[in-house]
Amino acid sequence: MDIIDVKTTNCIEKSLIELLTDGVEKGASIGFIAPLGEREALEYWQAVNLDIQDSSRKLFVAITEERVVGAVQLSITHKPNGLHRGEIEKLIVHSEFRGQGISKQLMLSMESTAKQIGRHLLVLDTRLGDIASNLYRKLDYIEAGQIPNFAKSSSGEFEATVYFYKQL
Repeated sequence: MDIIDVKTTNCIEKSLIELLTDGVEKGASIGFIAPLGEREALEYWQAVNLDIQDSSRKLFVAITEERVVGAVQLSITHKPNGLHRGEIEKLIVHSEFRGQGISKQLMLSMESTAKQIGRHLLVLDTRLGDIASNLYRKLDYIEAGQIPNFAKSSSGEFEATVYFYKQL
């Protein structure tokens, strides 16, 4: 398996769509409500690609056998008071490949790149009680607080979110 810092999503869109729809179908808290249509997923990845092109986002993917099996994003603010921070978004691993350490590898690659581009504070949020919280804690992210009824789950229920941060 390889972790790639993606420069354009064009040649991997189909695999990214499959990854995103699988995540939503399996209940991942990544901002979408099931069922997620292929067109909506495509439009999402096209918007991500535009962000990559204007340097406001980094996308890291895990690839095995020419298939994208995981992804994580680093949102990069260009506000003068925020040039030291980045926001981690949409850590996803395809359901067929979970439990193999892919999330950890994606996060470590993303953290390394964040350091290289001068981002030494990372923040993220996830659903309260989500399995990803365990990974974030193991990677030394610190819980900053919780907000009840913050977002709807992929099935449409309101859920609390928890915020984490890490100083690199």
